[in-house]
Amino acid sequence: MFGLERMRALHAVATQGSVAAAAATLHVTPSGVSQQLAKLEREAGQTLLEPQGRGVRLTKAGQVLAGHAERILAQVAEAKADLELLREDVFGPLRIGAIPTTVHALLPPALTTLSTQHPGLVVTLHEGEAEQTIPRVVSGDLDVAVVESWADRPTEIPPSATALPLFADVADLALPAGHRLAHRKAVDLGELDDVAWIAWSAGSGCYEWLTQVLRAQHLEPRISCTVGSYPTQLALVAGGIGAALVPRLARDRLPDGVRILTTRPALDRTIYAVCRAGEEDRGAVRACLDALRAASARFEPAR
Repeated sequence: MFGLERMRALHAVATQGSVAAAAATLHVTPSGVSQQLAKLEREAGQTLLEPQGRGVRLTKAGQVLAGHAERILAQVAEAKADLELLREDVFGPLRIGAIPTTVHALLPPALTTLSTQHPGLVVTLHEGEAEQTIPRVVSGDLDVAVVESWADRPTEIPPSATALPLFADVADLALPAGHRLAHRKAVDLGELDDVAWIAWSAGSGCYEWLTQVLRAQHLEPRISCTVGSYPTQLALVAGGIGAALVPRLARDRLPDGVRILTTRPALDRTIYAVCRAGEEDRGAVRACLDALRAASARFEPAR
């Protein structure tokens, strides 16, 4: 009942508006489409099409069945793609670039999955910020980049690339335990006019983001240290050197002498996987994206 080719013919008529246009889309004759639709009407036991001027339109029953046809055809296409992925030999080089926090927390399980499921892949991992890795994806030097995009400073994705959201993250305030606000659970960033700041490496997107966040709260950043490592930043906070904004993904263990406070406003970011546009279903790239999605499942879904 409801043969696939008959459902395909109904879907084509529903989207194209006429039997002739549907036939052209399906590369068959109009009489062939009409025969499929006639068989489908007999199977359904209801009239699916009715005349409208020189063309036809779907009856209520036809609209209902066409909706099901669209979903069925999409499911069939997905099933074919999944089977092709299993049949395809996923091998050769796979070059990944990723921001440091995801290299630490996300990439290890993803790379383990790739090694187990696709032993023919030769994976190389490069640590780098979005401003470094996205151009390398576009140029073909990398296959996939894992990047961050802050809500108040979105990462620009060029038209030649595709960004797929993985999960959401938040940055909190790290203060020395002896600071006057360290007893709080939350703090307005504008209150922090008496601290030096520990920032990511100068010239990086994270450095620019920190200065933008502080200036939005009418604070002129007084940056005492620039360090490309969040554990090192936390160690400096513990030593009373300054304050830092640290993503939750980057925190494994807090050293003694550090207090973590939520901020007002909240500092949200989304982690994305970026590949060249149109390559999402290429064997090695798709395997990588699937592994990254699986590894991301334990984090908060991307908003």
